[in-house]
This record gives sequence, structure tokens and C-alpha cells, in this order.
Amino acid sequence: MKIKFIIPIIALVILIGASFQKLQDKPVLYIIGDSTVQNGSGKGADSLWGWGSFMGLFLNTNKIEIQNHAKGGRSSRTFLTEGRWDSIMKTIKKGDYVLMQFGHNDGGELADTLRARGTIKGIGEESKDIYNPIRKVNETVYTFGYYMRKYANEAKSKGAVPIIVSPVPRNKFNDKGKIEKDQYGVWAKEVAQQTGAYFLDLNTMVIEKYEKMGVEKVNAYFPKDHTHTNKEGAIVNAELVAKGIKDLKKCELRRYLK
Repeated sequence: MKIKFIIPIIALVILIGASFQKLQDKPVLYIIGDSTVQNGSGKGADSLWGWGSFMGLFLNTNKIEIQNHAKGGRSSRTFLTEGRWDSIMKTIKKGDYVLMQFGHNDGGELADTLRARGTIKGIGEESKDIYNPIRKVNETVYTFGYYMRKYANEAKSKGAVPIIVSPVPRNKFNDKGKIEKDQYGVWAKEVAQQTGAYFLDLNTMVIEKYEKMGVEKVNAYFPKDHTHTNKEGAIVNAELVAKGIKDLKKCELRRYLK
């Protein structure tokens, strides 16, 4: 009699174990960037949001886990020097994905006493030794391209899939109703080509969307400044990220779109 009870219990344990293993094997989408990717400040109509906070609206979270590690005020340099990338590298695994968008804060000073977050312009191998007054350490600062290559190549070394995203545009229309493309978007594309990473041209996609909508409608997405959107604007941008993923024909991440 006891054997009859033991066999179903063993089968149940095996089934639970298999289900747990399957859950653990679920891929993770890591998102890294600045406040335009994750913000979530304040409440009400004036609250500011980044597009990364709304990717769950477009991806099947039963099949893929989303971890938005983006942090306001960070550049491609400071996201690394603060150890945020290192923490991801401890858990990232084969079959995971990384969406990375930087550039908004990379144009700042290299060693000012306010933020010291800038990177050298371009994608070359130049570097400059500085004293960082914020961290109070000597630091070698590299180009925007250097840091983006590092993220892409190190993700690939773990078997993960890097997707470089050009930065969302600022709300800066000229007198002809046009928005100029971001130079960091050009460099992002070049780094993607260098590293073999996928490239999602969010800068171009959002500019095209904004120009069709017109100045007045777009202004409603920017309650406080020309860089940070409210929730509605962030969802528009997230939807375009999802469209960009769908258009990456060889990227398996598109399988997880709703």
C-alpha cells in the first residue's frame, strides 16, 4: 500500500522540479540607460516617466522577465563606474537580452564638481586621465563608443544578446517643424556595426512620429522640460521600441512580443 502512495508523490516532485527549472530558465530582458528609460518621478499629470517602465505592456512577461536597471542622471560612463553594470554581469546568462540606451548625459563635463559624467565624443579609442571630484579618485575617461562597445561585447561574452538603442529625441522643433537627429544616435549605430549587436533606431522612429503629430500635440508629452516625457509620452516611445524589436527579423526577442 505504501508503494502505491510513494510513486505518485515521486512523480509530483519530479513535475514540480521540472516546472521550477523551466521558470528559472525564463530569459531576462535587462534594460540599461538614463532617466528617459526609467524615471517615474512624482504623481499626477506632471509625473515624468521613461519608456523602459512600460515595456511590460508589449512583451509577454509570462515568458520573459523584464528588469529595468536604468537610472536617472547616468551616462554610459557613470552607469559603469557606479558598479551598476557589474551587478548585471553577475546574473546575466545565455539567452538573455540587453536593451541599452545612453547619450543624453554623455555630453557633459568630464570632471566638473556637479556631476562629472561626460564621455569623450565619438567612438574612437581616445582617453583622458582626470581627477574625479565627485568620486574623489583618479579616473581614465574614454569615448562614448568605448563604453557602448564594452556593454555589447561583455553581454555577448555571457551568451546574451545586446541591442543598442539610439536615444529618444528631445522636444526641440525648429521653425520648419523638424527635429534634428541626435549625433549619439549615429555613434550608437556605428558601435552596433562594430560589435555585431542589433541596432534599434529609436531616435529616428520617434522623430518621425513627433513630426507627424506636430508641435502642439508633442508639447503635451513634456510637462516640465524638453527631455523627459510624462506617462503618455513614455508609452508612445515604448510602443515604438516594441515596433523596433518586431522589425529586427533575426532577433529572437521579437518572439516575446504580445
